[in-house]
Amino acid sequence: MLRTIKPKNARSKRALDARLPKETEDPRTAIFVKGTHAGEVLNSVMRELMALKRPNAIAFNKKNPIHPFDAASTSIQSLEFWADKNDASMFVVGQTTKKRPHGMTFVRMYDGKVLDMMEVGVESWVGMADFKTPKSTPGHKPLMHFASELFDTHPRFIQLKSILLDFFNGEAIESICLPGLEHVISVSCAPTPSALNNATVNMYPNQQRSAPEDTSILPKVHIRTYTIKLLASGTRIPRVELTPMGPSLNLALRRHQPADPELLKQAMKRPKLKKTDVEKGLGKRKKNMEVDEMGDLRGRVHVGKQDLGKLQTRKMKGLKAGLDEGQDEEGDGHTDGFGDAEVSPRKRRKQV
Repeated sequence: MLRTIKPKNARSKRALDARLPKETEDPRTAIFVKGTHAGEVLNSVMRELMALKRPNAIAFNKKNPIHPFDAASTSIQSLEFWADKNDASMFVVGQTTKKRPHGMTFVRMYDGKVLDMMEVGVESWVGMADFKTPKSTPGHKPLMHFASELFDTHPRFIQLKSILLDFFNGEAIESICLPGLEHVISVSCAPTPSALNNATVNMYPNQQRSAPEDTSILPKVHIRTYTIKLLASGTRIPRVELTPMGPSLNLALRRHQPADPELLKQAMKRPKLKKTDVEKGLGKRKKNMEVDEMGDLRGRVHVGKQDLGKLQTRKMKGLKAGLDEGQDEEGDGHTDGFGDAEVSPRKRRKQV
């Protein structure tokens, strides 16, 4: 258990306050850890990923006996300690063995605890130095492109997509100008085998598996990086050209550990929107409510069809039904059309 640190001065207090949870989190810092046996391939691949992640990347040069999927070891405690000490929320652990060569494990943290993990194997790679093309500026936010329906349907690929988005995603921004888009990271899959339709994936991590998962039927994942070049097109929308920049990786999915449902629920929790944000139209759109150009919140009320015949109005004797009928009956008592009608007593008094 990590001890609670009390600030001794204003400077340390500001440093601790910067680590507290925020509505808009800072960019995730990733720590690259070498295992006891990493090898030249993993060292080069982790160096390439670190170049894309900078400046939010920390490298451990010394080898560490880290085995994230080994529950009997103290690897999880070591990861939690490093995450708290360096204010990091992601790890990339490189370890190669005879059974699992060139393996990289992505570990995602939440609140100082391990949220989920995924191991991938490097099948082949091409570094940036092999592409004699311009490179992007370090620290720029990349565009992410996922070119397969498996990233929206299959649980393993949904987890990989979420981890890659958190890994490469930089600072949260509201808008960006076109010249600020310098490179794009494209993630695609190999052709999906027919046996994948019959594959069973463990959706409930708390339940025991009847048999180990067969990852050989899962298609390979291809990661490609391109620089963006905007050219004139004669319209306001420029013509876009992509140039390979590197690195280029071919990965195979291996072991994984899903997130605990309760911990994942806490990690996905969002704060309540402020009144000013609701007036701006943010959050879940409410029915029949909209914000006009002046920023005023307007609503629309729908009422049912009304029967105006049953509408209650002001009671007046002149509007009573049957009054006109009584006058018509009095007019029908004349002997002829030219004779004077019999004058009522009320009218006779007015004439006198």
